[in-house]
Amino acid sequence: MPGAPAPGAPVHGTPPPGAGAPYPGSQEQRSQGQSGTQGQSGTQGHGQQAPGAPLHGTPAQGTPTHEVPPHGTQAPTPLHQGMPAPAAPAPSTPQQPAAQGHVPHAHGTQPQAMPTPATPTHGTPPPGADAFAQPNPGPEVAGAGAVGHGVVGPGGPWQRYDPWSAPLQQTGAAVETEGQRRRRGRRVLVLGAALIALVAGGIGGVVGAQLERDGGFGGDVELPQAESGSQKRSKDSVAGIAASALPGVVTLHVRGDDGAGTGTGFVLDAKGHILTNNHVVEPGGSGGDISVTFSGGETADAKVVGRDAGYDLAVVKVSGVRGLKPLPLGNSENVQVGDPVVAIGAPFDLANTVTSGIISAKERPITAGGEKGDGSDVSYVNALQTDAPINPGNSGGPLVDSRARVIGINSAIRSAGNDSGPDGGQSGSIGLGFAIPINQGKRVAEELINTGRATHPVIGVTIDKQFTGDGARIARESRNGGPAVNRGGPGAKAGLKAGDVITAVDGQRVHSGDELIVKVRAHRPKDRLELTVERGGDERKVTLVLGTASGE
Repeated sequence: MPGAPAPGAPVHGTPPPGAGAPYPGSQEQRSQGQSGTQGQSGTQGHGQQAPGAPLHGTPAQGTPTHEVPPHGTQAPTPLHQGMPAPAAPAPSTPQQPAAQGHVPHAHGTQPQAMPTPATPTHGTPPPGADAFAQPNPGPEVAGAGAVGHGVVGPGGPWQRYDPWSAPLQQTGAAVETEGQRRRRGRRVLVLGAALIALVAGGIGGVVGAQLERDGGFGGDVELPQAESGSQKRSKDSVAGIAASALPGVVTLHVRGDDGAGTGTGFVLDAKGHILTNNHVVEPGGSGGDISVTFSGGETADAKVVGRDAGYDLAVVKVSGVRGLKPLPLGNSENVQVGDPVVAIGAPFDLANTVTSGIISAKERPITAGGEKGDGSDVSYVNALQTDAPINPGNSGGPLVDSRARVIGINSAIRSAGNDSGPDGGQSGSIGLGFAIPINQGKRVAEELINTGRATHPVIGVTIDKQFTGDGARIARESRNGGPAVNRGGPGAKAGLKAGDVITAVDGQRVHSGDELIVKVRAHRPKDRLELTVERGGDERKVTLVLGTASGE
């Protein structure tokens, strides 16, 4: 069998008769116990030496072997204990395998059988060895491979080799050390903590969203709201305009024998003069009660200073009131179509109402009133048209520009249906509002304050209201049967005659008698006008100076 000694060969580790027993731990025995067959490097391990080559650590032929001294006696050996013999150089040619079952040996060496895998031979004394001899220590094994031939591991050559102390390997993978296991444990802890934090964060987010949406578990609902900001607004914004103009706007409540009404007005000066529409104060008559309420809620009694139905303007005055805020007056001649405007008033008795819009048109000829039937209460206005919502109760209120300056007095609206609603009141605005230009209102207000009466510019002719053609025709006679062209009046001096048709004023076409009156009243007395006149199919131009007529 492989590994069995040949017949007559001495047993491995047993000295031949008369020879001294090998020194325990000698280089030969250590080499036999430590070296196995080398890998496929081409170099044979111990026990596979080629024939004729001396074994490592074995004296060559003719060299006497060292005798084992008696027990307890120092051996006078020239070899240092535990020092390995020099390794034999590797053969340059492939070595022939030894005979199966034994290894050829040199003189003085014993054939050595290869130990079987099941029988460990490292450090085991051979049979017949001295019981008190030092056992052969095997060098430490690095990893799972054997220590190379002649290499002594840490601890010296006398350290006992324990084949079970080497770390086990499985499928060739490296076995973790204690430090690696600790590091792996720490990584697992860190990953676990991160996972827990992630899950906790997700749960917290869901719970937080639920709390924010539902206001908590069973608690009161609290809705989000913007933080308090600045309440200041630009002066040219609607809010800025309203803040500047409202202190000068008042609400009027009028009661008298002819009924009651509500309207709006605005302060003209520090003396307490307030401008409004004539039709606002008209229900009070000559002895009615007028109450003025300011934007701050203060109230005061007022008296009529003067009024004029032809211009639909009136001035009232309050006394004993301090801290009045007069509104600045603008110039209606500078107004352009499209300019932004703000209307302020008390529609349907809702005081301090602010609406905004633009100037929709200029010089819109309108007439209002006429309830008396004799024409004495008809007003003729060359009005500013606006789409700022105006409703009953806005009458007499200011129409202001982007600098909070008054450019008009809100006076009339155009309704889609009848002027009266089911309850007998006026219908609401459809975006067609009309205001008396402030230039005209200023002149009339000054006359009312100074004289109590307003003057009207006239041309001194009677207009035929029954004429349906284009233009304004001069009647055949006046209402009282006199001449239609007043003797010595402006028209007579310009050469106008009954039956003449006036088609233009200062180059602007007129289509009716009311339009002619509106165009004339838009001027001041003594203003010069150019009229375009048709007579007998001929057209001519005449110039005249406006006269003066006293209003109501």
